[in-house]
Amino acid sequence: MTEKDLPRIVGYSVRAEETAVLIERTGLDEAVLFCLVSDFYKEVRSDPRLGPVFETRIKNWPAHINRMVDFWSSVALMTGRYHGTPMQVHAGLPVDESHFDQWLVLFRKVARQVCTPEGADYVIERAERIARSIHLGISVHAGIPHPAKRRI
Repeated sequence: MTEKDLPRIVGYSVRAEETAVLIERTGLDEAVLFCLVSDFYKEVRSDPRLGPVFETRIKNWPAHINRMVDFWSSVALMTGRYHGTPMQVHAGLPVDESHFDQWLVLFRKVARQVCTPEGADYVIERAERIARSIHLGISVHAGIPHPAKRRI
């Protein structure tokens, strides 16, 4: 080990400690995240507004679920498992604000069913930020003005 390796190792140690604290505080762990993602996408697939958008794009649902578990593990537990470009994946989708509203309705519902109250609050807050960010990105990509102060 050299001195330049120290920040990487120390950072990992701090991240692992922070993850452990998050798991303890929220009750979120890999098993809960898997249930959250699986149950959420069952809802999405049966939703008349969202289902068609996803069904035309997702060809391998088990792989998609695993990728989304990696995403939520990275977002919620800071594991760093997800390596992707969500904005690129979502740019150009035929969606508007109503799709994001419905996505959040379903996400909140499933989070409240699957997670502890603390865990649900934690992932819902992040989902709301993600929805706003992606909606803004899609709007910019499509050249649609997006009110900066509006909440989804």
